[in-house]
Amino acid sequence: MKYLVTGAAGFIGSATVEKLNLAGHDVVGIDNINDYYDVKLKHARLQRIVHPQFRFIEMDIADRDTVEQLFENEQFDRVIHLAAQAGVRYSIENPYAYSESNLVGHLNILEGCRQSKVKHLVYASSSSVYGLNGKVPFATSDGVDHPVSLYAATKKANELMSHSYSHLYNIPTTGLRFFTVYGSWGRPDMAPFIFTKKILDGETIDINNNGDMWRDFTHVDDIIEGVVRIADVLPERSEDWTVESGSPASSSAPYAVYNIGHGSPINLMDFVKAIENELGIEAKKNFREMQPGDVYQTYADTKDLYQATGYQPKVSVKEGVAEFVSWYKEFYSK
Repeated sequence: MKYLVTGAAGFIGSATVEKLNLAGHDVVGIDNINDYYDVKLKHARLQRIVHPQFRFIEMDIADRDTVEQLFENEQFDRVIHLAAQAGVRYSIENPYAYSESNLVGHLNILEGCRQSKVKHLVYASSSSVYGLNGKVPFATSDGVDHPVSLYAATKKANELMSHSYSHLYNIPTTGLRFFTVYGSWGRPDMAPFIFTKKILDGETIDINNNGDMWRDFTHVDDIIEGVVRIADVLPERSEDWTVESGSPASSSAPYAVYNIGHGSPINLMDFVKAIENELGIEAKKNFREMQPGDVYQTYADTKDLYQATGYQPKVSVKEGVAEFVSWYKEFYSK
């Protein structure tokens, strides 16, 4: 089968390419290699996933003509769309980057899928869409109309845009709400990376909300297992579904949304302690108030994804932190 993976030089994207290649699929990967974080890390990921059945094209998904030509030339069976401008706090500093990549870019991918009749589009949403929702665990049946960052708002918009294309053009689309992914080759703007680097460098780490925060930390190996499994589960039309009685995560159109996370949140201080234990160094800590755009707790209800795919996360926080710290030390000792 022939896949397009967008964001192929990214953290989750590169791991997804590797997983698909190991399963025998042909993969075309695209990425614009922007400088939101260190491009050397992005190039290193691409070097790691060199494979006879993988081709990489440097491309910006916001470039309508180029994306249109790509779909016309390649005729993909399935698309895993992971490219996006990430980061909650950066969306406060640079909002226009999010409209280009996350809105225009997503529309271009939808149009490509429509024009070339792609059999299934799987795309990245985010746990950030739950915003002010205080009910836990977060379920896809919950309302998500009150985001607390522009990043989250664009991800909710992606779900709405995808539904409209599923409804109008019968394109099967599946959104995945990722919950705090970490692991080797991870993003430098994420807490596990920041904490590890600063602790090793003897710098002070910032602890938001005075440490009273909970995150559903999910190892990348578990995430990509879920991503690849759901790509084989095409949502179908449900003629009996209604807005009044149905879940917002399904539809009369071939549309679905799932949470993908560990399903067992951990206190931020416990996660910091796991890193300290693995490094053998106690962190210097600066406790501060909640930051703009942050949420107090993320906690995924993953029952629907399990029922659809049998997906069940396996990597514990202790194992995951050990794996990440080992990679970090090796990669940055070069």
